[in-house]
Amino acid sequence: MLWIKALHIVFIVSWFAGLFYLPRIFVNLAQESEAVAAARLLGMARRLYRFTSILAVPAVLLGVWLMVGYGIGVGPGNGWMHAKLGLVVLTIGYHHACGSLLKKFEMGKNRRSHTWYRWFNEVPVLLLLAIVILVIVKPF
Repeated sequence: MLWIKALHIVFIVSWFAGLFYLPRIFVNLAQESEAVAAARLLGMARRLYRFTSILAVPAVLLGVWLMVGYGIGVGPGNGWMHAKLGLVVLTIGYHHACGSLLKKFEMGKNRRSHTWYRWFNEVPVLLLLAIVILVIVKPF
């Protein structure tokens, strides 16, 4: 079980690293007026989104394995797990929202400012903070 936990944490950290950096690329894309630089940033964003998507799969599957296979968070007194699962669903939604925003950039249809992307970039920080607190503190 400890190997599964360790791998789960590694893949979660890796997934979130991508979720932290991708919106930063969006900030730069929203400010960029030079076509060559924008194309380079789009390529970076595309590759990062693809890689981050690959990392999300084992992160989620290993978490399911811990819950179903080892019973972590199952049973009475584990309300923290329900809250955590809700936040994981929101994280997956955020990940897909990044993909949607990337498509808009690729089609030249971005309508949001760099300031909006700066705020959007804070969402995974709050999600990770809440998830870690739920897992460690288990407040309910």
